[in-house]
Amino acid sequence: MFEAAPPSDTSLMQDPAFAVALKTIGQCPIRLPCGLTVFYRRVLGLPFAMLPRAAPPLDLCEQLRSQGLQNVPLILSPEAPCQLPRALRLRGPATVLSIDLTVAEQSRRAALHGKWRNQLAKAEVSSLRVKHAQMRPDHPLLTLEAQQARARRYAGWPPALTAAFAAWAPDQTRIFTALNRGHPVARMLFLRHGLRATYHIGHISERGKFMSAHNLLLWQASCWLAQQGHTGLDLGLEDPATPGLTRFKRRAGGQPEPTGGTWLRWRPLARGRAA
Repeated sequence: MFEAAPPSDTSLMQDPAFAVALKTIGQCPIRLPCGLTVFYRRVLGLPFAMLPRAAPPLDLCEQLRSQGLQNVPLILSPEAPCQLPRALRLRGPATVLSIDLTVAEQSRRAALHGKWRNQLAKAEVSSLRVKHAQMRPDHPLLTLEAQQARARRYAGWPPALTAAFAAWAPDQTRIFTALNRGHPVARMLFLRHGLRATYHIGHISERGKFMSAHNLLLWQASCWLAQQGHTGLDLGLEDPATPGLTRFKRRAGGQPEPTGGTWLRWRPLARGRAA
């Protein structure tokens, strides 16, 4: 079992457990001396590296050279806007929605969108019951998520990666399940990383939608995470292709925060831009 690092304000993709899970499924993450993780891959035989959801260190060149990556094209996607000299911007900032869990529960509830709060109140007095626990690597949610991804044609984590994360770091997983008369009608999985947590995947039946089960799960999960000392809940990127999901997250208290965009840093390119 993976032993989690001391709590820190790190992104999910920079959490040590994520790197261990990647190794389990055959990927090759590389840990830099500064503690950040670079993901190394080959596409059509060509090597490239990625530094996701992290601000690059000031001595990035030396950090890469220590691992033999100084000549490899590097894709950077900082979690927040920052200066990236000698890099070419490939894509502008995206928007992440997150909930501030340091705000008192009563204040967070008062800040919910009126319609969202009414749906939550309806679910709270319904026959729904909520349970939560660590996630097993063979949980049926993984099969449901794979089926849902194929049907809706979106790409997420491979189920094997989520299973590996759950196997190596069970304490960092929490799955909330809504039951109606003993039958599950909705599930939401959260991954914990240091002081923060991320909503990862979920599934809901038609009955669960009618009963606003995901409102109840997200609210109870956010309250539980706050009680455990987490300071923020990442709800994921805004996606124009799913306006209903974005509306749900915003009404739940998700506040928009810009990322740093996507950049390419490559030694020949850096020399050219410096000239």
